[in-house]
Amino acid sequence: MKDNNSDIQADKQEFSDLLRSTNRDGVEELLEYLDEEPMRFFTAPASVNHHLNHDGGLVRHSLNVCHAGLKLRELAIEARPDLAPHLTRDSVIIATLLHDICKADIYQPVRKTRRNRFGINVDFDTYDIDYSNFPIGHGEKSAILALWTGLDITKEELLAIRWHMTAWELPMQSYEALRNLNTARDLHPLCALVQLADNFAAALTEFGTTIHI
Repeated sequence: MKDNNSDIQADKQEFSDLLRSTNRDGVEELLEYLDEEPMRFFTAPASVNHHLNHDGGLVRHSLNVCHAGLKLRELAIEARPDLAPHLTRDSVIIATLLHDICKADIYQPVRKTRRNRFGINVDFDTYDIDYSNFPIGHGEKSAILALWTGLDITKEELLAIRWHMTAWELPMQSYEALRNLNTARDLHPLCALVQLADNFAAALTEFGTTIHI
């Protein structure tokens, strides 16, 4: 597991500053909650076997999605000025930074053993996945956690967080879930923007960031 404390602290500060810039009630409580056990948001990886699978990867991914989201917002409003009221800067920041807070408590640091190319057993650091703390899903878990902490969050932001995975999780869900996803995206441009920003960050900004162990 990569561990660069200076990078993590810098990312934590930027994440906190961006959230605070929205001047929403409940931001300080949310930041405190994310930093404490069992969440460990600021030191968690973004994944185990894929993008940014190292300490601090989750906050870095969240910032990458936010940066992409803010740029997409500018492009969207330039092309369609009438979208400006639906894509406020504060809403983009809230929805992108919080879309994956559901992951913070599921990655548990562990040490495992494997045989190297010389046939010698060596220890290495990695993560196990444990959903037992709050097994309620992905996007919906992020939305619920934001509400739990008392954050002042809008319906549109909650929907964008809830449905940010789009078709990735729909095969495991119902026809009703598909209808809800499509309705949310049809009604609220913020949903589409967060979906695009998440895919852009994971597939392009973070291309080549997987640590193969």
